[in-house]
Amino acid sequence: ETFRDKKSISMMLIIPIMIPLIIIFMSYIFDTTTSKDINIYNNIGFNYELEEKEKLLIDKMNIKVINDSEENLKKKLDNKEIYAYITKDGNKYTITSTSSENSTFAKDLAKKYLESYKEVLMGSYLLDRFVEPSSVIIEIGDNVIEEDNFMSKYIISYAFLFIIMAITVSSTYPATDATAGEKERGTLETLLTFPIKSKDIIIGKYLSVTISSFLTGIFSLILTDITLMLLPNMFKIYNNMNLAFDVPMLLLSFLIIVSFSMFISGLTIAIASKSKTFKEAQSALTPLNFIAFFPGMIAYFANIESTVVLSMVPFLNYSLIFTDVANNNINVLEIILMLLSTIILTSLVLYIIIKQYKSEKVLFSS
Repeated sequence: ETFRDKKSISMMLIIPIMIPLIIIFMSYIFDTTTSKDINIYNNIGFNYELEEKEKLLIDKMNIKVINDSEENLKKKLDNKEIYAYITKDGNKYTITSTSSENSTFAKDLAKKYLESYKEVLMGSYLLDRFVEPSSVIIEIGDNVIEEDNFMSKYIISYAFLFIIMAITVSSTYPATDATAGEKERGTLETLLTFPIKSKDIIIGKYLSVTISSFLTGIFSLILTDITLMLLPNMFKIYNNMNLAFDVPMLLLSFLIIVSFSMFISGLTIAIASKSKTFKEAQSALTPLNFIAFFPGMIAYFANIESTVVLSMVPFLNYSLIFTDVANNNINVLEIILMLLSTIILTSLVLYIIIKQYKSEKVLFSS
């Protein structure tokens, strides 16, 4: 019955399709924020005449020079004709900018220019005194290791949180329909007249919701992996990076999805069973979407690492263990404890639901 219902099927398919769109949108925001065409923001004002050394450096850095008085430069900044300007008072240089995005990029460019010019002056000073600049002036370079790339870790962690949310959302509708929906339609009384134990009815409902959640999770995982595989070809921030899941990570992600589907399905049925109408059950289940998402998000931003204790904490454990797996830090004990805690909690929830279904007061109270 669950898989004949068009709304259940649409929830299983539409929500996972949203995940690649969200990942691509977030990557687009990252890409536009971290890498922007220099010609958009390279108009920089100067209230003094540049020397030849400065002009050569400015040409090399592709800066468009706007010479004017400080008063006029301020007006140009307000009118967005320039995005930053440099004023000189003796040996003191001051960069003035606004808080806009383009102005922030322009300020960074102006700062790099002044730092480079400072090195040029120091080099000239040393050469004049027959001192080799390379023996005194240090050079600083960038070497970003792929595993330490913040954006890649961020997008992979968030991709998994979206999968968790998709599973949660997809479990709420069949759980609501199988419990509060039956109460509202009056079909629950008919079902209870059959020679079937309450335990078997609950397990049947639980399995249908679990399978629905699991299929949503697997579909989401496949779409997410395909999207991550394509991102390096779409955005500069992921250049020369391999974001796609390898086989061990896919298998462990599969295991985490199975565990979470088992847990969340029992929880949604338990909450929905206490409701008398479909609408009431939906209202009761809405906070669950946030409860499923936010612990993982907070753990990521707070740099909380998985421990033996945290591997048994509902909701938090799934995100922490996935983060460890994504970082090639696989702790077998913590994974086993996650599975055991899921089985114990799910069994406890099912036991409570079965007791509810034996109570006429819970089932038929008006």
